[in-house]
Amino acid sequence: MTEIVLMSDPVAAVPVQECGERLVDLRRDGHLLVDERKWQDFAGAFAYLREGVLDRLVEGQMLLPRGMRLLFVEGYRPPSLQRHYFDQYAAQLGAEHPEWSADQLRSAASRYVSPPEIAPHSAGAAVDLTLADDDGCELDLGTRVNATPEESAGACYTQAMLAFGRRSWTKNMRRLRCIDMSVENFGRLRRC
Repeated sequence: MTEIVLMSDPVAAVPVQECGERLVDLRRDGHLLVDERKWQDFAGAFAYLREGVLDRLVEGQMLLPRGMRLLFVEGYRPPSLQRHYFDQYAAQLGAEHPEWSADQLRSAASRYVSPPEIAPHSAGAAVDLTLADDDGCELDLGTRVNATPEESAGACYTQAMLAFGRRSWTKNMRRLRCIDMSVENFGRLRRC
């Protein structure tokens, strides 16, 4: 396998501490477009996000060119759902690669889904999003939202997508990447 930064590597390096920040329902907030693909989640868990994460997303969205918006797909995941996503993907990989050991399967699954014990989605501190126009039509970023490494031939990785170089993806991906909402870079946002 090509050396890939595992989802668990950067995520595990961030200490998890309860900050007391409330979870907000993005369906009621109105600042971001909310993708309707997850609305079958009647509990609505997907639509919750920590208030500070939402604030950074809204500020980042203001940096996008006119006519372009962030499209929120998923935020909070109950731990049981995160476990389900991880186990389901690991099982898919196991069926495709029966010769792989448990450690190989865990490592390969971690390229795409954070292991449940460290997943920031389960704290409302991570977000799946993409770009859309003002009408909510998703823009081309090279793969569908949540495409696996196998399905996308590796194009789901940010660096790979930039390397493939198809003009529309590259331009849109660069716009999305310019909104670095990490705590350490939040003060250095730049116009996209």
